[in-house]
Amino acid sequence: MSEPSKHDLAVRMAELARLVAAPRRAEDILTEVTAAAVELIPGVDTAGILLISKGGRFDSVAATDALPHELDELQHTLNEGPCIEAASSSDYDVVRTNDFRDETRWPAYSAAVQKLGVLSGLSFRLYTHERTAGALNLFGYKPTEWDAEQLTIGMVLAAHAAAALMASHQSENLHSAVASRDRIGQAKGIIMERFDVDDVRAFDMLRRLSQESNTTLVDIAQRVIDTRGSH
Repeated sequence: MSEPSKHDLAVRMAELARLVAAPRRAEDILTEVTAAAVELIPGVDTAGILLISKGGRFDSVAATDALPHELDELQHTLNEGPCIEAASSSDYDVVRTNDFRDETRWPAYSAAVQKLGVLSGLSFRLYTHERTAGALNLFGYKPTEWDAEQLTIGMVLAAHAAAALMASHQSENLHSAVASRDRIGQAKGIIMERFDVDDVRAFDMLRRLSQESNTTLVDIAQRVIDTRGSH
């Protein structure tokens, strides 16, 4: 793959910035990011994104082919590797390997990836949110002495990916908040009609039930809604 010109880089980065700003699904933007990594960074042959939830669940997303998912599964099984380190550690923004044949940090993983034809890699930590750790992971089939320009492009792409994930998380929180508000409002209406009380009194009844049963207000509201057909 020929190296992109400065103009090509500027145009591609501008396109990605517009994608993040536009109302598009996070998955689509992440797919654009990994494709751009293969296109723009010499030495990168395949790319993907690993997300690790607080519960330890691994999600491989936006891979340019099947290999990044296989590498993520390998790290999950072995409990070692650069993607895990980049995603989970606060000590490193970038984890790089110029040649896995010389890598000593993850001996089992390094031996395994060589059998899959992978000899170099870059993993960029994604600053997402408190419940999810993430990394943009780039791999090469040849040894690569990663230089400052390659690292800079990778960091910019990682920032685009993180922005898309943050926007998606905020959107999910907004939808969740609206849904919770609607359920509480519906439950208040049921209580007002059933007990002939005003909305203040109805909300107070919901709140007290929540405190006495040590149950969230939204769950109490849902229980009230579920009993509607039985009265």
